[in-house]
Amino acid sequence: MGDLRLVRGAFLWGMSGIYLCAFLSLYTQIPGLYGREGILPAWRMLRFTGKGFWEQLMDSPTLLWLGPRIGLDTEQGMELICLLGTLLSVGALLFSFLRDSLVFLLLWILYLSVYQVGQVFLYFQWDSLLLEAGFLTILVAPLRALRSKTNVWSPHDGITFWLIRWLLFRLMFASGVVKLTSRCPTWWGLTALTYHYETQCIPTPAAWFAHQLPVWLQKLSVVATYVVEIGIPWLFFLPSQRLRVFSFYSQVLLQVLIIVTGNYNFFNLLTLVLCLSLLDDQNLKSEQKGKKTQQKGQGFSIKSLTVLLDLLAFGLLAFWTVKYFNLQINLENYSVESKTAFTYHDFLQWLRTLTFPSIWLAAASLGWEILYGMYRSASIPGIFWKFWATIQWIIFSFATVGMFTVSLVPYTYIDFESNGQLWPSVHRLFSKVDRYQLVNSYGLFRRMTGVGGRPEVVVEGSYDKQTWTEIEFMYKPGNISAPPPIITPHQPRLDWQMWFAALGDHSQSPWFTSFVHRLLQGNKDVVRLVQNDESLYPFNARPPHYIRAQLFKYWFTENGQTGQTANHWWRRRHVEEFFPTVFIGDATLESMLSQHGLKDKPPPRRSLDAPLPSTLKLIRDFLRPYPAPLLLHSLIIAIIAINSLQALFGGGSKAGSSKQRSHSKPQSDKKKQKGSTAHSDSGASGTGGNAGHSSKRREKS
Repeated sequence: MGDLRLVRGAFLWGMSGIYLCAFLSLYTQIPGLYGREGILPAWRMLRFTGKGFWEQLMDSPTLLWLGPRIGLDTEQGMELICLLGTLLSVGALLFSFLRDSLVFLLLWILYLSVYQVGQVFLYFQWDSLLLEAGFLTILVAPLRALRSKTNVWSPHDGITFWLIRWLLFRLMFASGVVKLTSRCPTWWGLTALTYHYETQCIPTPAAWFAHQLPVWLQKLSVVATYVVEIGIPWLFFLPSQRLRVFSFYSQVLLQVLIIVTGNYNFFNLLTLVLCLSLLDDQNLKSEQKGKKTQQKGQGFSIKSLTVLLDLLAFGLLAFWTVKYFNLQINLENYSVESKTAFTYHDFLQWLRTLTFPSIWLAAASLGWEILYGMYRSASIPGIFWKFWATIQWIIFSFATVGMFTVSLVPYTYIDFESNGQLWPSVHRLFSKVDRYQLVNSYGLFRRMTGVGGRPEVVVEGSYDKQTWTEIEFMYKPGNISAPPPIITPHQPRLDWQMWFAALGDHSQSPWFTSFVHRLLQGNKDVVRLVQNDESLYPFNARPPHYIRAQLFKYWFTENGQTGQTANHWWRRRHVEEFFPTVFIGDATLESMLSQHGLKDKPPPRRSLDAPLPSTLKLIRDFLRPYPAPLLLHSLIIAIIAINSLQALFGGGSKAGSSKQRSHSKPQSDKKKQKGSTAHSDSGASGTGGNAGHSSKRREKS
């Protein structure tokens, strides 16, 4: 790949935004989820047994062990961590000098700290993905102590940035593979999307319209999903720039469609940021590239051979798609018919045959990046700076190879036979770093749920056991007339767990018993997870005496014969009781609380009069009235506006200065002296190679 200065800058900016969404979204939910009387109190995860600080840190790597030393309870420590993470993220979004390796190291440590006590509400694949991508960002981001200028190229940039591409490959390829290895009949029958839009956790209004699409188009969309997730990722590591750009737009299109039809918090936005690893700076300068290609002569050349190889890759991809999904055009119905033309055994055999070749393909791509980095290090002028760049190249090459090696363990989970063939030392190394979430296994939408209707838990409260009132949530489906919300990038973690709880018995979700108990107690923090506006909560005046939960099946309404949208978004049917009727002091409720260890008494509350706890309380009271999506959307819009103004006025001033430089024409000897000075400066920062080109880019930017 070419230079990565611009692409890397965009990636670091994007990662800063993802951290902002993750920290601020979680911050708004801490009191209800993890407070002293929350659903799953965080203090239960940190038992102070008298061990030393470092021993406790090894048992559970989290900064929350420092809470008592600064006078904070565990949930207050979580709030402080999320606020620090939010402030650092905002700073990194606004100021480029804060997009530093040390800043991203701190962001990663902060998120790992809350993850360690997050329990089931933080056990999502995108939380693990953020931790892995966040750690890799530490390697990708510049370390200002080693560089004299911001956004300057280093020989090892392509090596560390390759790890992001490898992570994207593992994420997409595994997500496609598990759909077929799960033997889910809807994925094999290509009908998964006829259920997906209405059965996903929190659909958007666009999901209703996508659900109305004809079946043949839904099946063709599943085929396209397989192509994007299983076929196209193999192009990530080929040397052709055209194939990588094609892969980039394919992945972006898939993620955008998912964002439009579903509320998946920051997950798809994070995947879009990872897709930047498929580009280089030349892709962001298409106009200049077009001018250069026009100047070159025509005729057969290496570029012509590359075009032929690209056409061969596209042709094979199209041929295999048509062959293995039996695509046929039906002119009578103006449709495309499709069906799976291979068996489960055929797919397993293919997977076992190609798992290790995919590793060798990735290793060859990494080897090229390492060799290219070595060449660039050797091209730096000056013996000292050449030596310094080589030392950096060696260090980051070893770090990248180490991360790649460790990641092979979770990657080969897609085929356990291949996983067993890895060297035992690789497994041992993985087990040592597993607690830090440095590498993880992925596989989204393994099985399609809700084939017979979307299961949904409806909580009801009553004062007399005769009249029952439904307790509606802000985001998850409940009221059949209420339209689906748009809340990305916020993740209401209680609503998500309600979706998982509906897929099984309530005993499989112990937190649900605690949730019911807190509603019976009238806990305000828990109620705000259900309805941020307390006036909309039906038991705002006093908590209900009795609570029960019913299981319903939900379906999207169908488009009417007149083509007009139906009056209701949903239709539903009662299935069975999900949770029995309970009340405060009920023996059944007390037994379930004791069984799940939810009756433990919290430690004594620390004083709220100290400066730090009182400041945290003031911030909480100030932000409490505002819904989390409003906070996130407002802050993101403000940051984008500020960045736009910075680019507008900053670009104007730089353009003016460049005009002054172009109008002032010093003697040629002086120009040469300035040129040699620019070379020595770039060499001193450990960023040599093409130093003259780098200085020209800085002038143009």
